[in-house]
Amino acid sequence: MAVDASEPLMRWFAVDKRRLPWRTLPGEPVDPYRIWLSEVMLQQTTVAAVRPYFETFTRRWPTVEALATAPEAEVMAAWAGLGYYARARNLVACALAVAGEHGGRFPDSEEALRKLPGIGRYTAAAIAAIAFGRRAVVVDANVERVVSRLFAVEEALPGSRETLYRLADTLTPAEGAGDFAQALMDLGSMICTPRLPDCPRCPLAGACAARAQGAPERYPLKAAKKPKPRRAGTAYWLEHDGRVLLVRRPPKGLLGGMLALPEEEPADADWSEAGAVEHVFTHFALTMRLLCAKTEAAGDGLWHPIDRLGEAGLPTLFARLAMRGAEWRTQSPLPLRNAQVNRAPRGSALSGGQGDLRMEGPAARRWEGEGTAPASEPLISEQSHSLTLPAFGWAPPSPEMGKGS
Repeated sequence: MAVDASEPLMRWFAVDKRRLPWRTLPGEPVDPYRIWLSEVMLQQTTVAAVRPYFETFTRRWPTVEALATAPEAEVMAAWAGLGYYARARNLVACALAVAGEHGGRFPDSEEALRKLPGIGRYTAAAIAAIAFGRRAVVVDANVERVVSRLFAVEEALPGSRETLYRLADTLTPAEGAGDFAQALMDLGSMICTPRLPDCPRCPLAGACAARAQGAPERYPLKAAKKPKPRRAGTAYWLEHDGRVLLVRRPPKGLLGGMLALPEEEPADADWSEAGAVEHVFTHFALTMRLLCAKTEAAGDGLWHPIDRLGEAGLPTLFARLAMRGAEWRTQSPLPLRNAQVNRAPRGSALSGGQGDLRMEGPAARRWEGEGTAPASEPLISEQSHSLTLPAFGWAPPSPEMGKGS
């Protein structure tokens, strides 16, 4: 079935498009840096979650050259709470490549863009089309949904992705591919939503095969999800003179390079139970138990003021555990059932080590935005509620899954 979507879609987009901080007004020049930054941030994350991060990053690092000179630890701290932390590491690597190898100018072709760290097929197409006006086929989750309904694609995701890409290619015009791609994404976010699509307002309703069938919500078809592996681990809150011991995680791997609570017992101490936190990552679910203690002698390590812990840039998992630690400080400690804590073996629940770990199910897979990150690296998708840490009044952000909603 041939579908001419461009004209009615662009008429709708001219009136009803979303106002987003990385979009320019008519007549304004497009900044490829802002397009790239927004697209990296939007991978598997909502517009609502990305907005404050984008505004913070562009105020602090307004150009790709400025970002290239930023210490990676500062970028990771500014990214804290947004999830998928390999993106932040690739962000720095890509900025260094653009500044050092391309004179501070992003390449304008998909092929060249895909050679940069952290840029896969979707991101390269989006930058080429939106920033440089190239004809490129831009397919995110919103576009997949629109196209699958428009053509009533009976093949289930993820196996149907190449089919949906080919169909999107048939729709993409030779000119104005960037605006067309953004229009399709806006349509999926605002009208052709996962539940209760607003078909009467849709500019493509007359050509939509799924609407003609009377069941647009049925699409896109999705394969049954496999159960997530489950892991369990222990974190430690060790306090001395108003400070808590933090560690910096290894540069590679899950939450790489970020500050966190230790996962191995840092000292012999009178440990107390402080509850546990349930956390969902993309490829596994985690139960992290927290043990708390005070010590009279501070050993080597990074001791961070508790009343300034909000400045540490803790990822959401450890911010939630810190909330438990803050509550423990104001309550009667719960003694451990056993008099001693078994020292954790080498490794952790996050790294996939053998210490205090339960794991079932298939191994994690890489996503297209991972660039040169290790294939074994699990990916974070933080689906937690916003929490206020009572001791220092800080609420870590809580992005949800799915770009563009």
